[in-house]
Amino acid sequence: MNRTITNAIRYLMDEWLPPAVRDSKLFMWPFFYIWFKGKGLDVAMNFKAKVYSFTEEDYEELYRTQETMARDRVTDLNEPSIKFMLDKLDKDAKTLVDIGCGNGYWLSRIDRSRHDISACDIKNNLKFVDCPFYEGNVEHLPFEDNQFDIVTCHHTLEHVMDVRKSVSELKRVAKKQVVLVVPKQRYFYYTLDQHINFFPFKEVLEHAVSIKDHSCTRVWGDWVYVGFPTDEDNG
Repeated sequence: MNRTITNAIRYLMDEWLPPAVRDSKLFMWPFFYIWFKGKGLDVAMNFKAKVYSFTEEDYEELYRTQETMARDRVTDLNEPSIKFMLDKLDKDAKTLVDIGCGNGYWLSRIDRSRHDISACDIKNNLKFVDCPFYEGNVEHLPFEDNQFDIVTCHHTLEHVMDVRKSVSELKRVAKKQVVLVVPKQRYFYYTLDQHINFFPFKEVLEHAVSIKDHSCTRVWGDWVYVGFPTDEDNG
């Protein structure tokens, strides 16, 4: 099920259903059963209660092994967001790394005559692109300061344990530009994508990233943040 469809479903459920219904375990159970293919429902439905007792290794292992319908998606990005970002990429920048790259679909859309691309994730699942891959967690990136002209990171910050640390790492390794995408989503206890962090308003994301020279634009059901970090922003 692609992101455009799931964003539409999420919008209808989150914005139109009464909160007492939308966040009811009884109401959400069938959705979890389908989404998680009937497996690991106790962990899935009680994720927000359990996650803060996870070690970093526990958390990474969960995302390596958990079966969900999300794994069947080509990409977590919707097409309007992809086109928007491609238009916003710094045309004079050469090197680009995608953090939390997944299967590499976003990287396959980038003009490689302009940009030298690299990928980074906790596990190598690249299938849409052939490029250098680095194993790493967004909270501990295996790169030098300012190593890449552009750093992109999509549908990752809503999952991380430490947003501040993750953002600091993304800014640290970016020389010219940071491009982020997160869902525009209200907090609910029962969320199929197991989000920890929520960005219902652009100000929440702007405060978390804190790059002075930036734009934050709603593109369908997502926020697309484009920032140009300086040494002051990394201070």
